[in-house]
Amino acid sequence: MISAPARRRGLSIRQRQTLTAYTFLALPLLFFLIVRLLPTLSAFRLSLFKYSILKTTSPFIGLDNYSRLLHDDVFGKALLNTALYTLIGVPAQIVLGLGVALLLSRVRLFQGLLRALYFLPYVTPVVAAAWVWQWLFSPQFGPVNTLLVWLHLPPQNFLTSPAQALPTTAALVVWQNLGFQIVLFLAGLAAIPRSLYEAADLDGAGGWRLFTGITLPLLNPTIVFSVVTGTIAYLQLFTQIVNLNFTDQGGPLGSTLSVAVYIYQMAFGRYEMGYAAALTVVLFVLILLITLFQLRFLTRRFDY
Repeated sequence: MISAPARRRGLSIRQRQTLTAYTFLALPLLFFLIVRLLPTLSAFRLSLFKYSILKTTSPFIGLDNYSRLLHDDVFGKALLNTALYTLIGVPAQIVLGLGVALLLSRVRLFQGLLRALYFLPYVTPVVAAAWVWQWLFSPQFGPVNTLLVWLHLPPQNFLTSPAQALPTTAALVVWQNLGFQIVLFLAGLAAIPRSLYEAADLDGAGGWRLFTGITLPLLNPTIVFSVVTGTIAYLQLFTQIVNLNFTDQGGPLGSTLSVAVYIYQMAFGRYEMGYAAALTVVLFVLILLITLFQLRFLTRRFDY
């Protein structure tokens, strides 16, 4: 019979392991609460005030900032541009990333070098990439227009054209994120059992049937991850836009203005911190709702 002191001697090994796991999990959770949650709550609180660093008083105005953005045409333009960035960029980088990954998975010679070359733009500083992009598409001396003239085609305005500036900016983001998408899809392709392809091949399935019946379904977790992270990145697009046009950030004529850039302009250009906080809260809610929607309706489970 075990005595009472023996039973109270200490925790079991399993209990100690569980306690250790929760202790280590508490550290990043605490960091998340301090760095992410508290600023979000502070932004919501600030959005209820007419706060400006140029004024000594900050009167409480309730939901007036949110009512204001409903009638803000510039915000509507920025929201539309942000949606266009997302609708152009996310499908483009997924299709191109998957296509290049499929080709690279079949290459044996210089495979590591090719992967490194495709991944190089992703690790390039965004500011440097934007400057290079600005030079490439310069209407006056850009190499792209030089090539068009050599091909007897009319030169284009690109970043100075309201119709062409947004697609040109989106192309920069797609090009820079393509390497990450390729690595992501290569990892997803490597996780698919080769035995499934061999069995389907014995049944006479062709290349397209293999792709639609095996590759795409089993890549669903990878595609969902790519869609969600890509959408979040495009909804928060900022650095590329700011560095592509120094004199008219978000221009020309607001054609490249995103919600994140508009928030920056309101907060640090016009010092309307309360209204900028309201815009931030709205953007946060939009990202949260879109992410939940994507996770709910894009996720599929396939068993073979």
